[in-house]
Amino acid sequence: MSEPSFAAPTSADVARVAGVSRATVSYVLNDTAGGRVSEKTRLRVRAAADELGYIPHAAARSLRAGHSGLVLLAAPEITFGPLFNEFFNELRIGLRSHGYTAVLYGSRPDLSGRDIARAWAELRPTAVLSGIADELTPEGVDILRRSGTRAVLTLGSGPVDGAHALVLDQGEVGAAAGAHLVERGHRAIGVALPTDPTLRVFSGPRLEGVRAAAVSVPDTRVEAVDLDYTEESAAALAARWRSLGLTALFCYNDEYAALVLAAFQDAGIPVPAEAALVGADDLMLARVMRPRLTTVHVAFPEGLALADLIDRLIREPETPPERHRVGHATITVRDSS
Repeated sequence: MSEPSFAAPTSADVARVAGVSRATVSYVLNDTAGGRVSEKTRLRVRAAADELGYIPHAAARSLRAGHSGLVLLAAPEITFGPLFNEFFNELRIGLRSHGYTAVLYGSRPDLSGRDIARAWAELRPTAVLSGIADELTPEGVDILRRSGTRAVLTLGSGPVDGAHALVLDQGEVGAAAGAHLVERGHRAIGVALPTDPTLRVFSGPRLEGVRAAAVSVPDTRVEAVDLDYTEESAAALAARWRSLGLTALFCYNDEYAALVLAAFQDAGIPVPAEAALVGADDLMLARVMRPRLTTVHVAFPEGLALADLIDRLIREPETPPERHRVGHATITVRDSS
């Protein structure tokens, strides 16, 4: 026996039940009528739509508006921390206030360059914010533009030809930590790097930032130390810490620093006497740890301000590529260093 089919209600059905024209239904449900439709009629149309279970078709609405209203945020498929989550939530709220919908689009490791841009373009986004995973290319920008995307932006350490650039320098994070540790007299500094390959876009520049801060001080050694985000990996690091000959450790972020601190305490390695620790992101976790964690405060771009910028670039699609420096890194000194 075949399954029964159900026809979705249309705007014509709403118009019939409400006793108005289809144009009036469109005006009311898309909030485009201004003062041309009375409040009584508005209420009647909305009641008819609710009664029938009518939902406006997004594709049809996009055709009328000339764009989809989607702002695509291309991001690698990693577990982001509280700092990014707060930023994205604020950006989403800001975009919604302008009438857009923010959509996270995970990485496609099977695609690169031209093909990933085509995959994004299939969604007909009004704007694309990329660069976190360095997937966008100049050819990709052209593909998006030709498909109707009004604003293409990159968020990363460098620009892409044809796109607006939001420059967030991860190297500054490492440089802030390295400068602090060098100033404290450390000449053998470890940098704990996550083994997760999806985090290299962040961890690599942070390591180079530490090295850049240390290069001006003679005989300063900076050594990369691989670290899984597991208790076992942190315990293994603690077990060989004294043999490494290091006096300080910059951890990828506060969560990795908390993992290391617990392992060092279990192994009887005093912090900061035998191991000065520095984290990054300045989470609440850094303030509740004992000893309190010295950390690099990373100021993400303000989501609401970024939403305003994206809206302006959407409304002015012929704007030549702009470069905006967003975010900065500063050291917050506490007890662990």
